[in-house]
Amino acid sequence: MGGEGLTPSVCSFPRHSSVKADEAAGTAPFHLDLWFYLTLQNWVLDFGRPIAMLVFPLEWFPLNKPSVGDYFHMAYNIITPFLLLKLIERSPRTLPRSMIYVSIITFIMGASIHLVGDSVNHRLIFSGQEPWHLQAQPQETPGPSWGQSSVPGRRINWGQWEGVGRGLTASDRARPGPWWPHSWVSWDLRPLPPQPCWLHPFPGQYIPFFLILFMYFSGCFTPTKAESSMPGAALLLGVPSGLYYWYLVTEGQIFILFIFTFFAMLALVLHQKRKRLFLDSNGLFLLYSFVLTLLLVALWVAWLWNDPVLRKKYPGVIYVPEPWAFYTLHVSSQH
Repeated sequence: MGGEGLTPSVCSFPRHSSVKADEAAGTAPFHLDLWFYLTLQNWVLDFGRPIAMLVFPLEWFPLNKPSVGDYFHMAYNIITPFLLLKLIERSPRTLPRSMIYVSIITFIMGASIHLVGDSVNHRLIFSGQEPWHLQAQPQETPGPSWGQSSVPGRRINWGQWEGVGRGLTASDRARPGPWWPHSWVSWDLRPLPPQPCWLHPFPGQYIPFFLILFMYFSGCFTPTKAESSMPGAALLLGVPSGLYYWYLVTEGQIFILFIFTFFAMLALVLHQKRKRLFLDSNGLFLLYSFVLTLLLVALWVAWLWNDPVLRKKYPGVIYVPEPWAFYTLHVSSQH
């Protein structure tokens, strides 16, 4: 009798369980709270960060202290990994923890590099530095004014490491304000050869983000077709979620990464359908959000397809203009 009592714990599913074992674990309900918090903080802390820097007076945040954008970015770097971990914890399928931890750490590292770059960029803007082309020019410019006078020297030579944190593309010139790569800074008196502006970004911050979403998506399958439906709240929340991913894909210039993740999700759905497995409400929410994102990106590109100015800003094969570039060139310039 004692052996029978121990049978359920001894026969529990292992950490790296198979798909059939995961099916027996049941289907998770729709995580309305987590999806809502994730969508809300994405809109407030990511999309709202540059808007907050325009709204709040600069006198409230002196250059020797973090700016309002720094506070938004620090909060994003803390809240987003926490919500992703909570989302993974609620997955009906037990995912490999080592892969999850490495992805979270890599995401935080990339987001932190982005934070440092944006912080340095912000201070250089208000210290008198002027934006310049990636080709160094032999003229004197004022140096940083953190408690010291201007110093003679050539324009700043930025290390081409922005790809680690956010990505370096020619489209950076279309951003509001300075469009140079905001990464590690060094003063260099030697003239540099012209740098190519067609480099594709290495989205180090977004690769683990989409990888975590895909790993979570891989566990959102149920053998019961009746459970493959979305509640009304999920349909309403899918609109702002898909709209944010449109902003992330276009502004972050990560269309290749997004479309690769989207096709991987479709391939997984077709593969699981052969096993008579169907997406649950959480998987459907994530898939429909990506479908809406793809539709919005297609409409965005079609609308600006014949724009001559943006065409010059984005000369590459993949033409996906940034929203802030459109705002800078066609909205703010008219005021």
